[in-house]
Amino acid sequence: MREKWKKRVLVTGGAGFLGSHLCDRLVARGDDVLCVDNFYTGSKSNVAHLLGKSNFELMRHDVTFPLYVEVDEIYNLACPASPVHYQHDPVQTTKTSVHGAINMLGLAKRCKAKILQASTSEVYGDPEVHPQQEEYWGRVNPIGIRSCYDEGKRCAETLFFDYHRQHQLRIKVVRIFNTYGPRMHPDDGRVVSNFIMQALQGKDITLYGDGGQTRSFCYVDDLLEAMIRMMDGPDDFTGPVNIGNPGEFSMRELAEQVVALTGSKSKIVNLPIPADDPRQRRPDLALARKMLNWEPTIALREGLEKTIAYFAQIA
Repeated sequence: MREKWKKRVLVTGGAGFLGSHLCDRLVARGDDVLCVDNFYTGSKSNVAHLLGKSNFELMRHDVTFPLYVEVDEIYNLACPASPVHYQHDPVQTTKTSVHGAINMLGLAKRCKAKILQASTSEVYGDPEVHPQQEEYWGRVNPIGIRSCYDEGKRCAETLFFDYHRQHQLRIKVVRIFNTYGPRMHPDDGRVVSNFIMQALQGKDITLYGDGGQTRSFCYVDDLLEAMIRMMDGPDDFTGPVNIGNPGEFSMRELAEQVVALTGSKSKIVNLPIPADDPRQRRPDLALARKMLNWEPTIALREGLEKTIAYFAQIA
């Protein structure tokens, strides 16, 4: 008989960057964790250290197909999250967001499970409002090269709230802003991993445009704390809620800091800016502070040092 105090938790995309760190946290606190991943961008090596744990299980599965398991909570993180990966097979990216959401919501409905959607700041597109508040509906190009991800995630949010209204499903929606840390894929095209790998290998650091576009960078540990607080919070707070770091840095500032921290002799070079690349992205965290009693605590320099140490082992 299952121990009553142990929650059965499903993490889709659980072998990815965020998912594997989430599995670490849930396993450590004693939950029974089922990690599901099709290994398109995730890696078994990210969760290999958990395989011997009695409360951890790994399953290869694609969420675009139904899944029949018994769980109490679902963290739906399955979807390629970097432009290089989600633009490689854009149709599959949209299917993962939309069909994956339908399948996981159906599972939650059958099991009467609480379910959290890992949405994204990309739902705001190239925003006209700064910083971005949850009430802002966004400015997204529905037919651009990023649309498979942006609109897929927007549709997933729609499905979550319709299941909540129509079936009284217990839902949670978090909008994740730029997050970084160990276990990021070294070739995923995201700016932090790009800059660090280029600096460690002595290559030119590629800035798109003039490098004046800004982002906020949240270290993975801070982000997961907010995500878990959201799931563990009262059912009547569904979100969506922004989670990220409100500290805003230009791409040039980030590149210069990476060069300094790695001691690299890399040169910073400019390339043409990609289509639909947002000029500014920063979360308004008022709602997260109020409802989750949360804000990030790890400064960019500290987080970069930890991330550089990880990449230095594989560069």
